Amino acid sequence: MTWTNATLWWLASGGLVIAELLSGTFYLLMLAIGTAAGALAAHAGLGPQGQMLVAALVGGGAVGLWHLRRQGRPGAPAAQANPDVNLDIGQTVLVSQWQPDGSARVQHRGAAWDARYAGAGTPAAGAHVIQAIAGTCLMLTPAAAAPHPVA
Repeated sequence: MTWTNATLWWLASGGLVIAELLSGTFYLLMLAIGTAAGALAAHAGLGPQGQMLVAALVGGGAVGLWHLRRQGRPGAPAAQANPDVNLDIGQTVLVSQWQPDGSARVQHRGAAWDARYAGAGTPAAGAHVIQAIAGTCLMLTPAAAAPHPVA
């Protein structure tokens, strides 16, 4: 059996797809598109340099476009404050007592969470709305003054 350049490109594409499935890194799938383009270039009769150029342009272009797409729309909230990313944004929690440093412990989804006051003025006990999540800390504003999260 003769291993042609196209065969090697197809094997590289398959390897990148398998690596993407194992890691979940969508960028590897974009590179697999580039190696598939290199295989098609080999089938079209281009030399090794042309195949590399096609693979680099298509794969690099796909990675660049995917990166731009992932940056999101201008004005879109950051992931930690985006209700499309985190369904806890906009949920109401009850704060029984605030600490002097603006922190509290609240119950949310059956677990105790750290919380920080993100509103204006002095925090008061009562209902608060989750505006963002920073790591494992809920950022809260008073329920009456909470702006509606961007949907």
